[in-house]
Amino acid sequence: MSRAGKTYFITGGASGLGLAAAKKLFSEGANITIADLNEKVGTALEAEFGSERYLFQKVDVTREEQMATAVENTVKKFGTLNGCLNSAGLGAAATTVTRDGKPMSSKTWDFVMKINAYGTFYGSAHCAAAMSKLPPDEEGNRGVIVNVSSIAGIEGQKGQLVYSASKGAVIGMTLPMARDLARFGIRVMTICPGIMDTPLMMAAPDTVRKPLLKGVVSPKRFGRPNEFALLV
Repeated sequence: MSRAGKTYFITGGASGLGLAAAKKLFSEGANITIADLNEKVGTALEAEFGSERYLFQKVDVTREEQMATAVENTVKKFGTLNGCLNSAGLGAAATTVTRDGKPMSSKTWDFVMKINAYGTFYGSAHCAAAMSKLPPDEEGNRGVIVNVSSIAGIEGQKGQLVYSASKGAVIGMTLPMARDLARFGIRVMTICPGIMDTPLMMAAPDTVRKPLLKGVVSPKRFGRPNEFALLV
């Protein structure tokens, strides 16, 4: 499948898995919009990509109006929208009851859920709405939405309660969303990566990394962002 001239909207695209996917798609001739809070990196990437096929939008994915505007600006600049990758997300190490016997903070719960679950929904819904209005290809297809969950959304570990719940929500929305959007020729899928060697993970101390690596069966290493990009 040729990606030349096609347009992809990527949340959290200024680093990690999202950036790896953006570079891969761009290398195949696609137009890229990166929607991210990191304005410094997002703007600097224009020097690498150039302005013709690249657009940076400073976006807080928990703010629906910002997501809507970023999608509108993408279609305005490139004239089309063919794919959405919702890779913006974060985790929080917090147990249901803390060591001093208090319940997990509702602020922690809300913060992670807003980014991982709401942000994914906002990106999917607004991109899908834009795609639905664009002409289909010869087979009736208009686009694809790729959401990013986690293995934690399937089998979360201690301390991953809110992270697992948010990523489980992403998994749960996949099939009904695909059924909703099939009439527009928009496909929906979700990737559940294992432990990936993103900048966040690389910055973690060995006391965090080594125990995690013990649980990796084969190959005995963390996943690489470029491998995720190939799957996307």
